[in-house]
Amino acid sequence: MTPSTLLDSRAVDASPGSVVPLPVVHATPTASVQGTLALDLGPRLDPPEPEIRARPGDSARLDVVRVDLVRRRRFEQHAARIGAALVEIVGGDRPVSQVLRWTTPEVYQDLARRAHLVATTAGRVPGGGDVQQVRPHLVAAHSSFVSERCAEVSLHVRYGQRSRAVAARFELIRDRWQVSALEFA
Repeated sequence: MTPSTLLDSRAVDASPGSVVPLPVVHATPTASVQGTLALDLGPRLDPPEPEIRARPGDSARLDVVRVDLVRRRRFEQHAARIGAALVEIVGGDRPVSQVLRWTTPEVYQDLARRAHLVATTAGRVPGGGDVQQVRPHLVAAHSSFVSERCAEVSLHVRYGQRSRAVAARFELIRDRWQVSALEFA
C-alpha cells in the first residue's frame, strides 16, 4: 500500500471534523539557504571589511572615462568654488547673478526661485548683504566624469550642526563648465 492510497482510505473513513494522522514519508532537511531570495541564514565567520575613507584622488576610480590628473584637479577646484557659491546663493548670502555665466538658464531660474523663497521666509532680501547666523560650509566635493564633456559632483555642505547633500551635473558648454542640473537633499 502506497502512502497516497493510505491517505485516500483514511480520508474516506474519517468523519467530518476529526483529525486524520498523516504518515511521515520522508523528512525534509532544512537548508541554510531558503526561499527564492536565497538568503544565507548561517553565521558569518569572515572578518568585516574595514571602512575605507575617501582620500584625495580616490574619485578617479568612479570615472566612466579616464581623465588626466591636471584636468581633474582644475575641474575639482572649479566645481568646489561654484558649489560653495550655489549654497551661499540659496542661503541668501550672495546674489544669484554671480553664477550667471556658470549655470544654464534653467538652473539659474531655479536658484533665483530658491533664494527668493528662503529669503522671504526669513524676512530678508535675497542677496541683499544680510549675513545668516549660520553660514553654509562646503565640507567635501567628489566628482565623477561621465564623459569627456560631462561630470557629476556630489557636495557635502554643513550648516552648523546639520548637513545637506547637493548633487550637480556639469557640462562643457561653449568651452565653459556650466551647471546643467542641481538637486538639494
